[in-house]
Amino acid sequence: MKKYSLIVRLLLIFVFTFFTSAIVYAQAGFSHDTSYYETYPDKLTTRLYLSQKYMHINFPNTGGKKDMEYKANPKLNLGVGVSWHNLSLNVFYGFAFLNNKDTSKGETKGLNLQVHLFPRKWAIDVLAAFPKGFYIDPKGYAAANANSYYYRPDMKFTLLGISAYRVPNKAKFSYRAAIVQTEWQKKSAGTLLYGGEAFYGTIKGDSAFVPKKVEPGFEQAGIDKINFLNFGPGIGYAYTLVLAKHFYVTGSFIGNLDLSFSSEEKNSTKENKVSVSPATVYKAGLGYNSSTWNVSANWMGNGLWINSSAASKNYFSPTGIYRVVLSKKLDIKKHSS
Repeated sequence: MKKYSLIVRLLLIFVFTFFTSAIVYAQAGFSHDTSYYETYPDKLTTRLYLSQKYMHINFPNTGGKKDMEYKANPKLNLGVGVSWHNLSLNVFYGFAFLNNKDTSKGETKGLNLQVHLFPRKWAIDVLAAFPKGFYIDPKGYAAANANSYYYRPDMKFTLLGISAYRVPNKAKFSYRAAIVQTEWQKKSAGTLLYGGEAFYGTIKGDSAFVPKKVEPGFEQAGIDKINFLNFGPGIGYAYTLVLAKHFYVTGSFIGNLDLSFSSEEKNSTKENKVSVSPATVYKAGLGYNSSTWNVSANWMGNGLWINSSAASKNYFSPTGIYRVVLSKKLDIKKHSS
């Protein structure tokens, strides 16, 4: 089983790397306004970073009490990476010295692959996540005692998705400067964003998601499996504020209106629902940038509202990643023959 899991991961990484390369090289030769941002095609960008992914699922309470929120328990990872021309490679690992040995939240296993692509005139996000093992936050909620977390090692969330948004003002606005560190935004600029997304997901457990201890107020009591397919168009805006040419703050937000097909299973019976639901895609970054150094922090994620046939309120699932980066662009000398 472990060998099979490794093979699947390697295949997914290969497919996404190939997909990235094909998109980027297909748009070679793009011209832009160099007074707004600089590109460095002949420099090797190196980076050292800390990152942590997150994945939650919120069950709304309609009885006036606190909502129930399951969370994955991911590791804090230390990584290194390089970018050359339009290709990037990052390697990371969740070292023990970065992660405490507190096991009260349980363990989350499984692949969580998030790929963020910025070919010319597009911003594309690809997600393939299969985490298993979730705990309820805060401590004591539905747990046997107030000093422990309610943990479900059997609970699994499968989520596959892609979103693609056009960046009309790519001649002046650079996502890569804020997120990938390969470019340098020297003047403030913004852009309209428009496109769409599609997500498929399954949430399942060996027993009902809502613990018996907290069932009152939860219309989803007894449900042990949720399926959904969401897709639809979206529009938004991104802007980078630059101070003194080197310090920047970037914000990007897109609102989507999705057509949603969902189903919930309870006691071997299934209830289906078709409706319209909102969704969001967001990115943010801040830091210092130049032709050589970049010190920054960024946040990328999305929010999905999953329709419920059993409850009057929808489920909500945010997914994303936080990163803190130290990066340097290195000159690669050309040797004449």
